[in-house]
Amino acid sequence: MKSLVSILLMLACYGLMANEAAPLAEDPVVEQRLIGISEEMRCLVCQNESLAGSRSDLANDLRAQIRSMIKAGKSDAEIRQYMVDRYGDFVLYRPPVKPITWLLWLGPFTTLVVGIIGLLMYLRKRNTSMDSRTLSDDENRRLDALLNTVETEFKKDSRP
Repeated sequence: MKSLVSILLMLACYGLMANEAAPLAEDPVVEQRLIGISEEMRCLVCQNESLAGSRSDLANDLRAQIRSMIKAGKSDAEIRQYMVDRYGDFVLYRPPVKPITWLLWLGPFTTLVVGIIGLLMYLRKRNTSMDSRTLSDDENRRLDALLNTVETEFKKDSRP
């Protein structure tokens, strides 16, 4: 019985034993270029992660494709252009400024300016639509009496 428990315990712990890490690539220069290129590109599945940091299947396939293009002797610019031709400017974290990407570059600033202008117009309209009038002496006396009553009640309630 003891030996059966020992064997089961060993089998349960077998998966917890650490293995030696596999080397990243056979050529560190290729891997370094791959990392440099893929950090400038967006994962098309995750969209908020770089291609280098994503673990999606598509990102793995794209990194393998970039790796094979590097081994084939393509330059970094040729690889980027291939990816842009295939997936569009969206694949780049810093897309070029051109008419088709103006909304991407100027959209947030335009939205901010329109929002500020709208807020200022609303506040100006609200201020002009409110009546500002001065209180009469009788109204001031009634207001002071009411404030004194509230203050007296508040002091009574706050005593232990």
